[in-house]
Amino acid sequence: MSDRVEKHIRAWLQSFIVELNLCPFARPLIADPALRISVSEADSVEELHGDFLSELDLIQHSSAGEIATSLLVMPNALADFDDYLDFLGHAEALLEELELDGTIQLASFHPQYLFQGEDKHSASHFSNRSPYPLIHFLREEMVSAALQQVDHPEQIPERNIALLEGIGREAVEARWNELTRGDQR
Repeated sequence: MSDRVEKHIRAWLQSFIVELNLCPFARPLIADPALRISVSEADSVEELHGDFLSELDLIQHSSAGEIATSLLVMPNALADFDDYLDFLGHAEALLEELELDGTIQLASFHPQYLFQGEDKHSASHFSNRSPYPLIHFLREEMVSAALQQVDHPEQIPERNIALLEGIGREAVEARWNELTRGDQR
């Protein structure tokens, strides 16, 4: 199952993140062996907590050349978006408790991702939708360096919203459905 899930994540990265340029920093990393995709077999929050801690330990004890960034994919748990947000909240609190909040940054992606305050039918939600619940571990120093290479990085979220809304909900959803149809899972 892990190989199939990893292939599905790589297809999503290529089809949504890179081809739509939702993250201007993703293209060079997509084929880089320093992009780590870790598929958790956990089906409980307790097991996920252990996998999260293991991934956190691994990235902070590896060089950026070994692991530039890591995706912890959770195909067997946290299908409910609210449960996912609870887990993410605990993960972020743990980063703070361990004084890693200036070293490691977490980005969140979920199949049912909804931005608070946005119309539930907005195409904008697809910028943070992934085939499975996942947490993206980013090195703060790499994020800072990458942001210096982009004009007006604070406008990336607004640009993504405009792009997705410009494509249109139906077209974005069709692209999403093609990516997530049953035979790939």
